[in-house]
Amino acid sequence: MRLSGRGINCVRGGRAVFAGLNFEAVSGEALAVTGRNGSGKTSLLRLIAGLLVPAGGSIELEGGEAEMTLAEQCHYLGHRDALKPALSVGENLSFWAGFLGGERFDASEGLSAVGLDHATHLPAAFLSAGQRRRLSVARLLTVRRPVWLLDEPTTALDTAGQDMFARLMRDHLASGGLIIAATHAPLGIESRELRIGGIA
Repeated sequence: MRLSGRGINCVRGGRAVFAGLNFEAVSGEALAVTGRNGSGKTSLLRLIAGLLVPAGGSIELEGGEAEMTLAEQCHYLGHRDALKPALSVGENLSFWAGFLGGERFDASEGLSAVGLDHATHLPAAFLSAGQRRRLSVARLLTVRRPVWLLDEPTTALDTAGQDMFARLMRDHLASGGLIIAATHAPLGIESRELRIGGIA
């Protein structure tokens, strides 16, 4: 599987964020997208996820599921955790599993993998910032998709949480997945770097 972008232009709010951007990532590989604040790291992830439309260029996935769009084969984990505070931890995960569709895996195993199995019935409003991030990570495990798009993935995670996530990322890559992560901090896994300079 190969995910590539050619000559991508990004315009947000009438302002050119970046232009002529090229990238490539293949199965088993992590690409760390770096650059100063406002250079377009998050915008690139959102373009790949289909949440934004490029002003020019193309983004293609080769070797994925032919009948599915690129967006349907991606997990986008934003820097904000998309949780419903009134729902329990387990209910939040069930909501996302239903919303995302596809083949489901055991939600309890996902919660156990991120260290939240003890909090299944706890309202999400009671979670700490680090626990909210762990719950968001559990979503990646409950509905499997080959492309992980991660925006500042280790935000709010303590050292143990960062080690846990690094292990899960390595497992994902070992199973043939690929990762593109916008980050200011080391991911804790082997990765190539794509530095975005933005447009001054």
